[in-house]
Amino acid sequence: MDNVRPFAGIEVVEFGQFIAVPFCAQVLSEGGAHVIKIESVEGDPVRQLAPLAPGETRHFLSRNRGKHSLPLDLRHPSAARVVERLLARADVVLTNFRPGLAAELGLDWPSLTPRFPRLVVGNVSAFGRRGPAARLAGMDLVVQARSGLLAAGGSVNHGVPTGGENPVVDYMCAMTLAFGIASALFRRANTGRGGEVDASLLMSSLVLQNNNMVRIDSADATTHAALRSRLAELRAAGRPYAEQAALTPQIRPPATVNVYYRTYATRDAALAIACGSPALRRAFIRAVGLTDAALDLPITDRAKEIEHYVALRHRVEGIVATRTTAEWQATLEAAGVPAAGVKLPLELLDDEQPLANGMLHDLTHPVLGPVRVLAPPVSMDGGGFVPAPATPPFGSETRAILGELGFVDAEIESLLAEGVTRDRPAPRRAR
Repeated sequence: MDNVRPFAGIEVVEFGQFIAVPFCAQVLSEGGAHVIKIESVEGDPVRQLAPLAPGETRHFLSRNRGKHSLPLDLRHPSAARVVERLLARADVVLTNFRPGLAAELGLDWPSLTPRFPRLVVGNVSAFGRRGPAARLAGMDLVVQARSGLLAAGGSVNHGVPTGGENPVVDYMCAMTLAFGIASALFRRANTGRGGEVDASLLMSSLVLQNNNMVRIDSADATTHAALRSRLAELRAAGRPYAEQAALTPQIRPPATVNVYYRTYATRDAALAIACGSPALRRAFIRAVGLTDAALDLPITDRAKEIEHYVALRHRVEGIVATRTTAEWQATLEAAGVPAAGVKLPLELLDDEQPLANGMLHDLTHPVLGPVRVLAPPVSMDGGGFVPAPATPPFGSETRAILGELGFVDAEIESLLAEGVTRDRPAPRRAR
């Protein structure tokens, strides 16, 4: 066993699809865990999203590396024998079944812990396990809408909020789940008992809005109640979404919103600056050749403060637009002001900064050839986390995995013949 890697010797069985559970399992595998991914006999649904080769897609490759895939029809009576042998040697089980399905299949923690008291069971739900929405299905975009994150993003197209291009809630949930699994394993090392780890997309979305998830009754209660009442009136009257969104309380100070923490149009592109302290604000305003009297003598009247910073905003915007992003970045970096040009995601795949820090990894896919992907999101001295190879083609390890579980050749042939599992992709349907 490689003791340098934090999850070496840990056996993980993943009953996951889409993002949160698969990405969590990928991180564990990069930390040394042995992960068997249970897929339906048709394969994880993301295998079908714009395939570049049969069963191979960007989506699958981005969150399913370093695993061993086993197709399994969990509702087939004979599947229970396979699952039981998997669980008997497992340390961790990960699930993101639709609400209620884990219990139906006997894969929820109350069903498993009497037989496997050292097992750590990690679950992902959309909205949490209790409350009126507990049994509802939900994915990233739906949860962003339900949680307020979509509205907080501020992007509106054709009168409605837009988002979802980056499923940030799913990935936050994956990392939260990974932390929970590590915590449960650490506790098990001290107590000898396993446990249950719950993560939800809703909680992950709220964490992403932590700055807004505060209400101080003495300052906010009356205002919030009035805004909720007004919001109900607007909805009852069928008023446009933009009018409703305009009620959102502005907790960021006028100085921050207008001048010191935002993006600017430059002569050739765009630039982001972030001045979170008075010292940085002074450095920035000097760098653009202006002054801000409110930095030394704060304006106590809210309306006058807004008027002041709106006027200053227009002046700063005009100056920033006269030079290129690179010119401003050099000037601001010299002044110690955090600043960066706005890049497109594809540029980062060849960017010297992530490359210099090993944040990207080149692998050779057995079907697709050379592929550049993200390296593990955390690093540890001595190679604790290692970029994982592509998971072998769908079904190609079925016989080997079943053999490792103790099934003899005749039993494996029977499982294949019954349709409990398969050792190759399903034939493509004729159109």
